[in-house]
Amino acid sequence: MTTGSEPSVRAPKRILFIDAYDSFTNNIVSLLRTILGADVFVIRIDLSVVDKISDDDAPAKWTEQEFINNLAQFDAVVCGPGPGSPLNPEDVGVFNLIWNLPEHFHLPVLGICLGFQSLLAAHGGSVRRLKRGLHGMVREIEHRGEDIFCGVPPFEATLYHSLCVDIGQYSDSWEEENRWKPTSEFSLLAWAAEFREDGRREQILQGVRHNKKPFWGLQYHPESVCTEKNAQGVLINWFQAALQWNQYHGRRVQGPLLEIQTLSPPNHLESAAAHKEHLGDWWPISNSASTSLRDFAKGSEYTYRTITLPQGAGVPELVEMLGLESGETVILDSSSSKNGDALALNSIVALEVENALRFEYNVCDDYLTVRLPATDGNDKTERINLENGTINVWEVISDFWETRSHPPGSDQSRSAFKGGFMGFITYEMGLYGLEKKMVSKDRSHKRPDICLAWVTKSIVLDHRAGVAYVQSLAARRSDDSWIDSVTEKIQQSCHWKATKMSNGINGHVNGNHVQNNQVNITTPQPDRYEEQVRVCQDFIAAGESYELCLTSQTTMARLRSRNNERSPWAIYQTLRKRQPAPFGSFIRLGGATMLSCSPERFLRYDTNGLCSMRPMKGTVRKSEAVSTIAQAEKILHVPKEVAENLMIVDLVRHDLHGVCGVGHVTVPDLMKVEEYATVFQMITVVNGQLPGRNGHKPHGARRSSFDSHCPYTGFDALAAALPPGSMTGAPKKRSCELLQVIEGQRERSLYSGVVGYMDVAGAGDWSVTIRTMFRWDDEEAPAEEGKTEPREVWRIGAGGAVTILSTPEGERDEMFTKLAGPMGVFRDAA
Repeated sequence: MTTGSEPSVRAPKRILFIDAYDSFTNNIVSLLRTILGADVFVIRIDLSVVDKISDDDAPAKWTEQEFINNLAQFDAVVCGPGPGSPLNPEDVGVFNLIWNLPEHFHLPVLGICLGFQSLLAAHGGSVRRLKRGLHGMVREIEHRGEDIFCGVPPFEATLYHSLCVDIGQYSDSWEEENRWKPTSEFSLLAWAAEFREDGRREQILQGVRHNKKPFWGLQYHPESVCTEKNAQGVLINWFQAALQWNQYHGRRVQGPLLEIQTLSPPNHLESAAAHKEHLGDWWPISNSASTSLRDFAKGSEYTYRTITLPQGAGVPELVEMLGLESGETVILDSSSSKNGDALALNSIVALEVENALRFEYNVCDDYLTVRLPATDGNDKTERINLENGTINVWEVISDFWETRSHPPGSDQSRSAFKGGFMGFITYEMGLYGLEKKMVSKDRSHKRPDICLAWVTKSIVLDHRAGVAYVQSLAARRSDDSWIDSVTEKIQQSCHWKATKMSNGINGHVNGNHVQNNQVNITTPQPDRYEEQVRVCQDFIAAGESYELCLTSQTTMARLRSRNNERSPWAIYQTLRKRQPAPFGSFIRLGGATMLSCSPERFLRYDTNGLCSMRPMKGTVRKSEAVSTIAQAEKILHVPKEVAENLMIVDLVRHDLHGVCGVGHVTVPDLMKVEEYATVFQMITVVNGQLPGRNGHKPHGARRSSFDSHCPYTGFDALAAALPPGSMTGAPKKRSCELLQVIEGQRERSLYSGVVGYMDVAGAGDWSVTIRTMFRWDDEEAPAEEGKTEPREVWRIGAGGAVTILSTPEGERDEMFTKLAGPMGVFRDAA
């Protein structure tokens, strides 16, 4: 009971956000929550309820009548942006139900982008294509300070549309005064102008209010990182107007608060939240292998030795000293450290990988395969039943990690990696996370889409400190003798004793061009690629996507090498010398061989849960004409390059918001040009803080209903962001669907996936698999005419981001430029 003197506790206002399957939804939800102080709940345009799974493993849905009845629980509604056309019922879904509600069900509604267009189209507006799309373009928003723009200073905002809606007449004819005159149904509140190639000024409507209904609309994106802060005043004014409308009309929020999410989480978190079992229950207990699996590596201790690196020492010398050139291995190689690359801090060499426990998963399987180390000469494998998808593979892997993790700071080592998971994830695993049906069940192979080895023995080279960590995870320091043995072997090596090491390349490999008639190379057809670019632009012009990251594949067939000079390791050495990179890798694991010189970090997270993503869009090669950052900035800070970067930045902000929650995603570096060995690159840094770590529990993010005490891990952030946005475009789901059609349903496989690690202390670092050549053991090309031996098949992927400003010829040249480096290495060294 309360007394009259005690202050009353007011519940936050409630907003229902209707998500049109967009890749910016979480950014808008976070903005609304932050500046309005309201609780924002998310449902999708097909009435599927975020974070709810039905008995048949499909998203739970409201009926239309349930939706109408549930509106009484909200103060206002926001109809969000998304791909497609306002004239397509499948693209706008329940939006049309909102606009046509009977008067006694009316409530305040704000339409944004697609929601804005849908509002106008439902009330007689004419939808047309712009002369040129404006995706990722920043424009001044002109207004007269009326209605929800009252008191708002001038501002610029990001536009993401290629369609617009006219009311009453074609906007080209609207002169300065006429364009502000209200129509029979709408007051016209804001405009943007676009100057066309013929010099004419095209007027594009950006803000309206319905004259009789409590409906408002904004065409621009208030949540974009490049929309100026003054634009927030429009949202504040709208919500005040909405609450005033409710009060004037006696509308009160009714009923209990619905249990639906406040953010739109990634699908793997939705299914985890719906699964009611407890962590660990899925571990099989039927046999000795299962018992070994459940108990494997529990209670292990981290031990290490530190040795000083001789000048110039690097991964190649270490690999050859320890005989790691063949057999299974995982090497993450910062080969550009010698060039002063600020990102090339550590290299990690996994040891005895053939004896490591391994997780392998193919998205067509309803089980996860776990391979245990052979103790008696026979491998032990276990299948963990995923119950037809009701148990998520990421939850199983996270559970294994959590029961073997070490508290951060529990030792004195400064090693970047102390043992744990290392491996790769394919592009198709990312597609499967977006929607299961995006990966065909009729795949012709059983290759793993997740392949992670639990590495207990490794060496980490700290290039900045000039030291190497020889380290082990084992029971009660039982590996001390192994560490001593490996350390002694390294230090006694003639290479290690040299006062100056080589430059990381054996004498038998050179950088000269050699015509190799032993390799059959099939490259993309230029005309075909240009046509694919035009198809991408048609989809963009129709509003189906904002940006499409088109790719192609080159195949290279050769006889399997029987000598060291043309081995995968020899090819990789040539690659790392010609194209040094901070995120290179040499991997033989799970039937795959991968040689990569990736310059792009995908996701890094530390032991405190601080996540960092570095979307990379915009590249210019160093030359006599472009030799300084200032010169590169003039080339890269142009509308096309800025738009490419901006669209991916807003996308990864959305991805991180899904796991980090409201108010815990920042952009410390926006479109910064960085210098690398051979290129200048435009990057943006997006940071996010995982909930439950570093002392905070943000609103709108949680692990799952059955494990609320356990915070998100780096695996959650990783799974939430796959596939990499820099390889898809935006919105991510629709763009991936379109790209599958444009690229002929061809699998990208390792290309466009990620490679990296997550160690026992919770730190992880993953790179985008680009500038990469790879092969699978089970893929062979037919024998050449007159010969009997089949050939192994290597693949290289290359492509680029297609926008409305692209040219087919320019995109073709960019693709072949990216292809030339790895292909030239293979041709010369293979």
